[in-house]
Amino acid sequence: MKDIRVIAIASLDDKGLEGEVSGHFGRCPFYTLALTREGFASDAKVVPNPHYASHVPGQMPKFIKSLGADVILAGGMGPRAIRMFEDFGIEVVTGTMGTVGKVLDVYLAGKLTGIVPCQHDHAESCGAHGTHQHGESDHA
Repeated sequence: MKDIRVIAIASLDDKGLEGEVSGHFGRCPFYTLALTREGFASDAKVVPNPHYASHVPGQMPKFIKSLGADVILAGGMGPRAIRMFEDFGIEVVTGTMGTVGKVLDVYLAGKLTGIVPCQHDHAESCGAHGTHQHGESDHA
């Protein structure tokens, strides 16, 4: 893990670290951006998702990268979107649930890693097939 990182957390509201993580990376109304130094959050701000109403594949990795983020934490993301983020050098961690601050703390402690692909009925944005609910996570 780098000493300084910018982590984008898909958020359901504008409450920052007290807010709730969104179940979907592109259809979230906000992102909480956390600046971390040496494994601890040093600053956080909320940014509206300008693509919330018109989520188009390929827009979100560019947007997240433009914010300076090198990590994205979200509830769900499809395989195609994961590859797009990785192509931009952005680490993807999905399957998160709970408050933004708690999810961030668990990630910074090294206890939240990996990808849980999104597989529900909006294949145009996730690249998924079929219908499936996101599983519960004990990460946060």
